[in-house]
Amino acid sequence: MTSISIKAVIFDLDGTIASFNLDYKALRGDVRSYLLRVGVPASVLSVNESIFEMLQKTSIYMKNSGKSAEAMDEIRNETLATAEKYELEAATSTDLLPGAYETLKALKQMDLKIGLFTLNSDKAANYILQRFKLGDFFGVTVPRNKVNFVKPNPEHLEMALKILGVAPEETVVVGDGNVDMESARELKAIAVGLPAGASKIEQLMSHGANYIITSITDLPVLIEKINKGQATQ
Repeated sequence: MTSISIKAVIFDLDGTIASFNLDYKALRGDVRSYLLRVGVPASVLSVNESIFEMLQKTSIYMKNSGKSAEAMDEIRNETLATAEKYELEAATSTDLLPGAYETLKALKQMDLKIGLFTLNSDKAANYILQRFKLGDFFGVTVPRNKVNFVKPNPEHLEMALKILGVAPEETVVVGDGNVDMESARELKAIAVGLPAGASKIEQLMSHGANYIITSITDLPVLIEKINKGQATQ
């Protein structure tokens, strides 16, 4: 295999660096109830969808119904304010995943650029980074409110790559979610899946994972193997 020079690692946050303790079911339920109250038909929404999928469907419905862009902006702002409330509450009780701090330290010692792209708001993400003193590790943090379209839309990851000044082909993207793998695949970055919670190995692979690690502490060794052309997919 041809050796590649990895220059950067971009992480997801929840379920990858910090524990995945947001009550998504309650959040989705609250958001769906709110959208029903403002007139979105029940047939348009599902409690099994993410709030971003609900907002996307709501936007289409509002546009087709002749509603103003201002009305949709108000709905989006209210929905994301609800999400932020849940995120900040979860951030106060979250923990770092075992080995996360040590892994970030090892990657820094390898002179790699490190970034973060997360569906969390900037307040929630920054709270976690400050609480665990992780801020100095990251050259960029791209929360949801810094982009027009969140992952799996490539814009989210693209912004992190641009600020770090690296090409996708020389970047490893690490996450526990299908959207992380899809983002990396879309831009031809190297996708590393970290199975956690509901994310199974098969799902991550089918959504674009090039490699699977069972612990974040496996990452520095994997990167060294990729650089030497010794990593097996």
